[in-house]
Amino acid sequence: MSTPTTLDPRQARSRLHELTVIDVRTPGEYAGGHIPGALNIPLDQLDRALPDIRRAAERGDVLVVCASGARSENACRTLAENGVHTATLAGGTGAWAAQGHDLHRLEGGGGKATWAMERQVRLTAGSVVVLGLALGEVVHPAFRLLSAGIAGGLVFSAVTNTCGMAAMLAKLPYNRPRKADLDEALARLRNS
Repeated sequence: MSTPTTLDPRQARSRLHELTVIDVRTPGEYAGGHIPGALNIPLDQLDRALPDIRRAAERGDVLVVCASGARSENACRTLAENGVHTATLAGGTGAWAAQGHDLHRLEGGGGKATWAMERQVRLTAGSVVVLGLALGEVVHPAFRLLSAGIAGGLVFSAVTNTCGMAAMLAKLPYNRPRKADLDEALARLRNS
């Protein structure tokens, strides 16, 4: 399978008016700041949105974004496996903001911003490592295996460019889309 087409933030910004932008981050991350006009279709909802994304790709170019580019690359590969050609944003919304481009934030009832997924993973992984080390000293040395397990998981995550912990954290209530939000994003995608 080939690597997805990549646009850098400058290229994407100059073409923003002609792109359909799909943000595959969690609703909480999206609420905290997204590219203007981006539609929030979380990575785990991609299958449900596939027919609408396919139609959008037939009408014009589709850009898939996330925080750093890893999840959007995975989404582009999944879409390519289903016959939908898309591009990804190099460096994600982090690179977009670093180049001084605006991020829109949801106001009012649109959703409460939560930490970025990467930050949630770092907090969870660090907490389990500290817990394993502390319990290994106080309760039983076998608890250090928790820390070793997290270390092994982080290495596996880096080598495979996947993250099982992020997949689990994405299922927490504050990272889940409300049905109405996803339906609205799909309706906007159909009308774009």
